[in-house]
Amino acid sequence: MAATREKTQHEPHRTRLIGGPGLLLVWLYGVMVVGAVSRSAYQIATEFDRAPLAYSLSAVAGLVYGFITYTLVRGGETARRAALACCAAELVGVLTVGTWTLVEPSAFPDATVWSDYGMGYLFIPVLLPLTAVYWLRRARPGQRPTA
Repeated sequence: MAATREKTQHEPHRTRLIGGPGLLLVWLYGVMVVGAVSRSAYQIATEFDRAPLAYSLSAVAGLVYGFITYTLVRGGETARRAALACCAAELVGVLTVGTWTLVEPSAFPDATVWSDYGMGYLFIPVLLPLTAVYWLRRARPGQRPTA
C-alpha cells in the first residue's frame, strides 16, 4: 500500500482532456482519422497519378487527425499544448486548402478532405479545429474541462 502511494506521488498528474464534450472531440477526430486515412490510402494506391497533390493532402490530414486524437487521449499539459498547436495548424491548412480549391480548382482534379472547407465531410474539417481550440484553451491546468 505504501509503495502504491509513493509511486502515485512521484508520477506527474495528467489533466484529462476527454471529459464531457472532450469525449465527443476524440470520437469525431477518430472518425476523421478513419475516413481520411482510408480514403487517401486507397486513392494513393490505385490512382495517385490522377491527383497526387489532393491525395497527399488527404493523407496529411489523416495523420494530423491521428496525432490530435492521440494527444487528446493521452492528456496532460504537454499533450494539450501539442494538440492546441496542431489544431491551429489544421485550421490554417483547412482555410488555405479550402480557399485554394475555390480560387484554382484546376490544381485539384479530385477533392481533398479539406477541399471547399470540408464540404464533402459536412464542413466537419473546418468546425472541428475551431471547437477543439476552444475546448483545449478551456482545459488549461487548474481548470476542469467541463461543459
